Amino acid sequence: MPASPAGSEIERLIALLAKLPGLGPRSARRAALALVKKREQLLQPLARALAEAGEKIKPCTQCGNIDVNDPCHICTAPGRDQTVICVVQEIGDLWAMERASAFRGRYHVLGGCLSALDGIRPEDLNIARLIDRAGTPEITEVILAMNATVDGQTTAHYITDHLRECSVKVSRLAHGVPVGGELDYLDDGTISAAMQSRRPF
Repeated sequence: MPASPAGSEIERLIALLAKLPGLGPRSARRAALALVKKREQLLQPLARALAEAGEKIKPCTQCGNIDVNDPCHICTAPGRDQTVICVVQEIGDLWAMERASAFRGRYHVLGGCLSALDGIRPEDLNIARLIDRAGTPEITEVILAMNATVDGQTTAHYITDHLRECSVKVSRLAHGVPVGGELDYLDDGTISAAMQSRRPF
């Protein structure tokens, strides 16, 4: 196979970009070309930002979020409810909750969910640390904000079983009809979950 006229450096850049979520080989080529064309405005600042992020960003030892500080800015923020922990699977889920401004307590990132198919076991996740946190006197409730998948719900049940010895209330996010959703466009599972999660009107 003939070598690319652009050389091995651009091919390496394309290969690395193609590993990012949402970028296939074609999108990676377009992104690489845009970076090279705008070297001073994009490529060089991006390279500096990546180097700085790799050097300074670290995981929070309390909740599992990432930040330049440990504990992170959420764990140390004044005014947040220190008695409630919201459990999420990934850091992106934590960011989504923060974007919605729907929760003002503390978080716990598991780092994934249990999956027999993928060989992910309880010891591969940040579950033991959660049990320790939930067992402290100041925690009164643990909210399980897991994905509405088989693996997500399996993980939620596993955590619930292991929190029985802690004197905390365990709740989960309601599943059902989204705001603005029309029943005719919803799948059967969503409609069923909405019916089971119904509440007084």
